[in-house]
Amino acid sequence: MFFLVGPGVIVGLVPWLLTGWLVSQPVRYWVPMRVLGVIMIAAGLIVLIQAFVRFIVEGLGTPVPIAAPTRLVVGGVYRYVRNPMYVAGLWAIIGQALLLGQLSLLVYAAVVFLITAAFVRWYEEPSLAHQFGTDYEAYRRAVPAWWPRLRPIWRGRRTKS
Repeated sequence: MFFLVGPGVIVGLVPWLLTGWLVSQPVRYWVPMRVLGVIMIAAGLIVLIQAFVRFIVEGLGTPVPIAAPTRLVVGGVYRYVRNPMYVAGLWAIIGQALLLGQLSLLVYAAVVFLITAAFVRWYEEPSLAHQFGTDYEAYRRAVPAWWPRLRPIWRGRRTKS
């Protein structure tokens, strides 16, 4: 349910409300950008689903704070970037902007990033540090928050509590 409500609203409903998912005037040189947009949307959705499933399987919980994971999630796409769900959502929004040729979605993506980055910095990271201690701190030092690495770099241990 959270998957449909959280990411569904941010990545799907709001972009639709902003644009009606209407393609702006077709311009021939935009074709490569539109193709890139489709690729970004597909990649974003694949990563978003994989990251969400990883939360359930590895973390034994969900991204929702009331059903938070009991284990630190560090496998799968979390080995490449600490915030894969947020990054994937941003990719999907930017992909829609490119596909539709809608500048308003780029502005929306910037707003989503600023709000998300503030949430991560001042709520999520301190909460994870408190819950998982040195395991999270080691993970945080090893894996970038927003810019995925091409090769996974995290090989740390997992918290069993």
